[in-house]
Amino acid sequence: MSVQSPTAPEAGTITLFSTSWCGYCARLKAQLKREGISFTEVDIEQDPLSARFVEQVNRGNQTVPTVLFPDGSAATNPSLIEVRQRLGG
Repeated sequence: MSVQSPTAPEAGTITLFSTSWCGYCARLKAQLKREGISFTEVDIEQDPLSARFVEQVNRGNQTVPTVLFPDGSAATNPSLIEVRQRLGG
């Protein structure tokens, strides 16, 4: 079953799909804040449509952090370097 992708974020920003208990999510959020990279966080435990999108991206798994980039592509547990590169920085 195909789930419609959330709207891609504005250029220079990302959407970060996470959970409240995810250590990797907390680390990435701290790194993004430190580097001044804007992001919108979506808790997949509070948003079933976003949870289904994350499952689609991750072959049925709710793996977080999953990041949605302005070009519509997604990455699972990306490094800060990967996020910067994919944002064109």
